[in-house]
Amino acid sequence: MEIAPRVDFLGLTFDVSVMIGTVVTSILVLLLTILATRNVQMRPGGLQNLVEMILDFVRGILNISFDQKTAEKYLGFTLTLFLFIFIANQLGVMLMVTTEVHHPIPGLGVTAEALKDSHGIAWLKSPTADLNVTVVMAVGIALFAHFMGIRKNAKGYISHYFQPFAPMALIHIIDEIAKPTTHAMRLWANIFAGEVLITIMLTYGGPLMTGAPLVVWLGYSLFVGTIQAYVFTVLASVYIAQKTVQDH
Repeated sequence: MEIAPRVDFLGLTFDVSVMIGTVVTSILVLLLTILATRNVQMRPGGLQNLVEMILDFVRGILNISFDQKTAEKYLGFTLTLFLFIFIANQLGVMLMVTTEVHHPIPGLGVTAEALKDSHGIAWLKSPTADLNVTVVMAVGIALFAHFMGIRKNAKGYISHYFQPFAPMALIHIIDEIAKPTTHAMRLWANIFAGEVLITIMLTYGGPLMTGAPLVVWLGYSLFVGTIQAYVFTVLASVYIAQKTVQDH
């Protein structure tokens, strides 16, 4: 298996491949949106047409939870979220970058013992295949949803969520913990499992597994990555709507 290069800083361990993947994903999202908004025409074609299709798709996601006026307020946020997750999911499938290393690199956590059982260093993988990334995203969305709920109706929000002796208090606590947990785990598990299987097929599969079976699995992984981007974005909009649309 490949070694994931790691850097220790201030008592924390950072996965370099995840950091590179996150930066590459962010740059791709930025370039896509910049290029799509240049030379905008009444009759779109090419990249502009593709991005407008994605915009309509994202509007459809928002319309599940919001009215049309409110949905437009969250369009930029939701579009960015969907594009980031979609590209991040596909990154490890389409661009697995590994290099062979024959000497230890202590600064990256590459030891002589680890090199014995490895086939090189993995420099790039899907950020969403790392649980830390999906947890941070899910928790961030949960906090944002609560912030928007307080901003819209602070009195109603407080009366609904801050009743420690109410019969439903424990249910509310469990629910608020379960939402970001399942939100993060669902995305991570699907992407991580897909990348592990691809790595195993490439490393140990031999000629029979690196032909048609690998192509089929790559296609399936692309499909799963798209579905998971959709599911994560839908759930994010639903969680925000629960805090802002419903009366507390």
